[in-house]
Amino acid sequence: MPKKWETLGVSIHPELQNAIQSLNFPFMTPVQAATIPQMLNKKDVAAEAVTGSGKTLAFLIPILDILKARETDGPWQKHQIGALVISPTRELALQIKEVLDQLLCSITNLKPILFVGGNSVDDDVHNFKEHGGNVVICTPGRLEDLLTRRQDINLPNAVKKLEVLVLDEADRLLDLGFQKTIDTILSYLPRQRRTGLFSATQTKEVQDLIRAGLRNPVLISVSAKAKQSTPDMLENFYILAKNDGKLASLLTFLQQKHIQKAMLFLPTCACVDYWSKIFSHVLPKELELPVLAIHGKLKEKRKKVLDTFRDSEKALLLCTDVMARGIDVPEVEWVLQWDPPANAAAFVHRVGRTARQGHMGSALIVLLENEESYVNFIETNQRVKLIPVEDMAEKDCIDVLREKTRSLLKKDRALMELATRAFVSHVRAYSKHECSLLLRVKELPLGALAATYGLLQLPKMPELKHRDLSDFPVVEDLDANTIPYKDKQREAMRKKKLGEFQSTGVWPGKKTKHIKKDTEAWSIAKQNKETRKEKRSKRKQAKEAAKNAGKGKKRKGGITEEDLEELKKDIALLKKFKKKKITDEQYEKAIGLE
Repeated sequence: MPKKWETLGVSIHPELQNAIQSLNFPFMTPVQAATIPQMLNKKDVAAEAVTGSGKTLAFLIPILDILKARETDGPWQKHQIGALVISPTRELALQIKEVLDQLLCSITNLKPILFVGGNSVDDDVHNFKEHGGNVVICTPGRLEDLLTRRQDINLPNAVKKLEVLVLDEADRLLDLGFQKTIDTILSYLPRQRRTGLFSATQTKEVQDLIRAGLRNPVLISVSAKAKQSTPDMLENFYILAKNDGKLASLLTFLQQKHIQKAMLFLPTCACVDYWSKIFSHVLPKELELPVLAIHGKLKEKRKKVLDTFRDSEKALLLCTDVMARGIDVPEVEWVLQWDPPANAAAFVHRVGRTARQGHMGSALIVLLENEESYVNFIETNQRVKLIPVEDMAEKDCIDVLREKTRSLLKKDRALMELATRAFVSHVRAYSKHECSLLLRVKELPLGALAATYGLLQLPKMPELKHRDLSDFPVVEDLDANTIPYKDKQREAMRKKKLGEFQSTGVWPGKKTKHIKKDTEAWSIAKQNKETRKEKRSKRKQAKEAAKNAGKGKKRKGGITEEDLEELKKDIALLKKFKKKKITDEQYEKAIGLE
């Protein structure tokens, strides 16, 4: 039975009690009930809990209570930082900030501030100087930058009174390569502080961070369900699609389930860019699903896209794993996966974007025929049981979608090039799977996959060499040079370059070193090689002769070779004299003083 906040076991500040009541969460989640009392009792905490279990409130409530308790020594100054919350992505940081703002509506004299990428460092410096901040929500790279910019802002001085440090999604922080950045940040912080480390999985790197950054921590592991690592209310399904029918299987499934709000995870940024343009044309019209796209390279656009998705009643969000951790979007019915993620743990994080805070949710992964063994793997490795769903996509639907996609590519060269980049990046990402023993590129039906992407012709890449590509339907009478850019200015430039290429045989701007030289006879090549060798030998002999001729002459600085030899002898005599190997008379005679 979930505990009520009144049964917390420790007293909290009255203002914070009002803030909790305003959230309309009468019960604590298991991770909140286990973590909050420990942090309020001044313990360092390392908490492991499944995604969507309420970790954000589990550290924000202790932070605010500890900072309010410190006010007995005097109110927090404008530029005094009492708490730091470090998260791996700006989306997660923004989400934490939103929850914090809700709590601070009922709490006085504490100011939040956000330090994340997407805006300039100068803006953050100005914002802190102007408004100050007592609770900092940040990403590690931006915080490190501000801590080391002493000429603009003295942040190291501002954190001297720090009470609480929280590392949210610590495993993800380390996965993204922030170990050195975290070490740098820790070197600026006072040791007399409370530290909370929260993650969905405990890896070796997380254990090392616990030992380095926490003092005698209380280890908390909360599993919502003993037999699986995903939330209770989540159902996981899979479809075995035909080799060239993954797109048809996915669209048929969307239509049958009448899905209103969903997230589709794709392997790379290029895949997100490409399919976001294609889906707008191939989605069944009766669904009326707006298509949104988000990935790590969008930078400042990501917040706007995420806000649009949150506010939409109906939408399909195409994304990469930048959205796989900690992001809480209400009313997401389904999480869809185009193919297995790069590592098994990411599967759990992806599907955790639905079925959050006790709500129902569903997830589907689309597998190819050669990937069926992944079902048993994910059940063994991550305790996630996948339920099979029959593939209802028909062969006619597959062919129609392929031709529709190809017709779009024939109208716009930019889209054709984007399709190729997406396909190539997909294959390269597939080759880097952690479970490469099961998901092997050599077994991937590359021709059929290229057909799914609607490619007009196969790209030149090593993975396609010596492969059976008979499952790729060839486009008859295709002249790729005739496919134009929709952008008129870009198309005019292409035609100009094409004209120069047809007249000169060299593409404008192409480096000449890549142009193949005319083949020369073997005898001439050998003779040229001997000539070059003879020239090098003569140059070497000339240098040696010049060096010998220069002996005895003055070197740079006015010292001759003879002077150097005489100096060496004098130094040797002085050493002998100091070691008392020769007498005073012998030394003076040797150096010519007698």
